[in-house]
Amino acid sequence: MKMTRMITAVEAHAEGEGGRVITGGMPVLKGNSVFEKMRYLEAHHDDIRLLMLREPRGNPALCCNAIVPPCDPSADAGFIVMEQTEYAPMSGSNAICVTTVLLETGIVPMVEPVTTLRLEAPAGVIEVRATCKDGKVERVAFENVPAFVAHLDVPLDVAGFGTITASIAWGGMWFVIADASEFGIDPVAENGAASVRAIEAMRHAAAEQYPVRHPDNPDLTGPTIGQIIAPPIDPATHGRGAISVSSGPFDPLRPDALTGALDRSPCGTGTCAKMAVLHAKGELGVGEDYINASPIGTKFTGRIERITQVGDYDAIVPSLSGRGWISGVAQWMLDPSDPFPEGFTIGDIWG
Repeated sequence: MKMTRMITAVEAHAEGEGGRVITGGMPVLKGNSVFEKMRYLEAHHDDIRLLMLREPRGNPALCCNAIVPPCDPSADAGFIVMEQTEYAPMSGSNAICVTTVLLETGIVPMVEPVTTLRLEAPAGVIEVRATCKDGKVERVAFENVPAFVAHLDVPLDVAGFGTITASIAWGGMWFVIADASEFGIDPVAENGAASVRAIEAMRHAAAEQYPVRHPDNPDLTGPTIGQIIAPPIDPATHGRGAISVSSGPFDPLRPDALTGALDRSPCGTGTCAKMAVLHAKGELGVGEDYINASPIGTKFTGRIERITQVGDYDAIVPSLSGRGWISGVAQWMLDPSDPFPEGFTIGDIWG
């Protein structure tokens, strides 16, 4: 067998969202932080992201993670999140997948009933607490990077939808957030296509009208992702919503085109950004749980642990917890004669 690349990956998902975890076959990434390693990967080896996420090896809703040596001496491991159109500086569902893989495969020793570890993401180091039993990670909880609101309830002109009210918040990624009622959409699974169209149009508008930079790292710009939120259906939850993971560039001349896929989970960074907005509105206090549901009914539990400051912004320190499962192990190969070394996309599902 002849090949130019072989990548070993553990297939996993967190509350429905696929988070493939690469455990072998990555090149050496240069940098003095995981953020710098992420930038090196983007600049010199972006073909790995494309190979793993595009067809025939990937799909529009899939995310991929690379486990890398940490640079922070206090961290047990580092990880880099690869998505369809960007390298996410942080992701809750992917942190849960990575933790589950690290512990259940023995890369990091599992301690029952609770394993504590620190993971270095490009956005910073997170404290992780995994509840474990009989060799299985039953739940992963972590304290996320601080979340804050840059723009609260501002007017946003959205192609194809008119002027809506939206907020721009950081939860580990830059989100634009609006009530689903602004678009007349119920963000349930069967309305996935309509939700994606609205969110992608809103994201494009927000990036043009309200560009933002993180005060601690100006290279973290946005908004790059969006979500629509709604009141709960399940009385055991506090809210729900839909997040679109972009799969291609938005065309304002074709606002009805699909250019993304729904996050199957409630989205960890999205839940944290949402909690920051709710706190800024006086609707969620320190120490209160916030159970957020996805379009398929899976749940993440968030909590505001304490208040802090990020630059000039009042911020919260959120925690988040959810469950992850390993679904398989694969060795992905690239034959030198393969005509699609960076995969491909087709308009029937990619937009």
